[in-house]
Amino acid sequence: MPPRLSSQEIVDWTRRLNYGTWRFQKGWMPLHVADAEGCYFIDGAGKRYLDFSAQLMCVNLGHKNPAVIEAIRQQASALPYAAPAYATEVRAELSRLLLDVLPPGLEKFFFTTSGTEANEAAFKIARLFTGKSKIIARYRSYHGSTMASIAATGDPRRWPAEPAAKGQGVIFAPEVNCYDCPIKHTYPACGIACADYVEHMIENESDVAAVIVEPVAGTNGVLVPPPEYLPRLSEICRRHGVLLIADEVMTGWGRTGKWFAVDHWDVRPDILVTAKGITSAYVPLGLCATTGKIAEYFDDHFFAHGHTYEAHPMTLGPAIATIHEIQRLNLVERSREMGAYLGERLLTLKEKHPCVGDVRGLGLFWAVELVQDRTTKKPLNTMQDKMAGKSLTVEKVAAQMLQNGVAVQAWISHFVIAPPLIIEKDDIDLGVSALDVALELADAQTR
Repeated sequence: MPPRLSSQEIVDWTRRLNYGTWRFQKGWMPLHVADAEGCYFIDGAGKRYLDFSAQLMCVNLGHKNPAVIEAIRQQASALPYAAPAYATEVRAELSRLLLDVLPPGLEKFFFTTSGTEANEAAFKIARLFTGKSKIIARYRSYHGSTMASIAATGDPRRWPAEPAAKGQGVIFAPEVNCYDCPIKHTYPACGIACADYVEHMIENESDVAAVIVEPVAGTNGVLVPPPEYLPRLSEICRRHGVLLIADEVMTGWGRTGKWFAVDHWDVRPDILVTAKGITSAYVPLGLCATTGKIAEYFDDHFFAHGHTYEAHPMTLGPAIATIHEIQRLNLVERSREMGAYLGERLLTLKEKHPCVGDVRGLGLFWAVELVQDRTTKKPLNTMQDKMAGKSLTVEKVAAQMLQNGVAVQAWISHFVIAPPLIIEKDDIDLGVSALDVALELADAQTR
């Protein structure tokens, strides 16, 4: 056997032979992750880090859950692959289990290997079912990296894909952001004007097939809507014969304190897409779930979609185990309880640090937004700064936290704090304390 690589060699070969995503390649210095367990991961030198954002807001069960690992082993031994045209026991078992946890009315499933692919399926299904072409998405949204899903993404990750993305039939509406309203209204006096804006778009476009929303926007700031927003939007879509697609890739599987974020408002989407926490990210699985009405249409119409890894058995077995673990450990309820504690602790930072403009969240899904000025709400950095490769304050703060043993996701001018749902209060205290210390770097840039 060849000699094992050193930790530095692993980093060097990774940099040399792999692309670092969503970044300029120069200066990329990935941390070597050698091991992980529970809410922590360990680098090549043996240092432990609190995983305060569950990697990419996805390792909901924490690392090395024994039941999920055993499910992977068993499935590999029993049936590692079957083409999607065949029926398998694991596919039938997971599909039946999904009926118990998904919002009522979602009754037919297409399995993918990512949230991106699930959204691609959703767009195609919506267009085939309605016979219409346009998709309304929102600014400050992220729906994936392939062509249709990146075209529906409102944040600057879409910009390098244009003008090709322009041809995907997507138009953008203002996001719901009561902290810094894009249409300059104030809740509740606004009467949910951002939802009315979407209706105006539907009425003035010729062929809108669907509206896609993250019920709680994810990487773009954990934007929690007021309680009237999603019910209003659902009613608008229903009245105009437009499908509502809920992108729950990040918010599903207990992350917000319900099985799915739409459950907070009793909204029943026509299509729901999810991924990430469905297997706690141990294996790559995405899901596109539709109503029975949509499913019936394809009894007599050609379902024009599919791919080699659809319903891959190796991805389905771990999903069954993940759902059972969420139930066994009462993680949906625990997300609400621990999320309330996390929110309280983060709000103390707003009182202490002038750089903190807003703290918002739901369940174990929170954002801390940094600003230059609390009065004007001007952010410390902009989308243009990110795309130009400028040094971002949030990245400096995150780097300081990493040195102190806490890893957190930073995006432009805010942090997404979404730890594993098994996190304990002591771990939360550790993470918030590290953020408290590192925010002094940002305070120096405020006025």
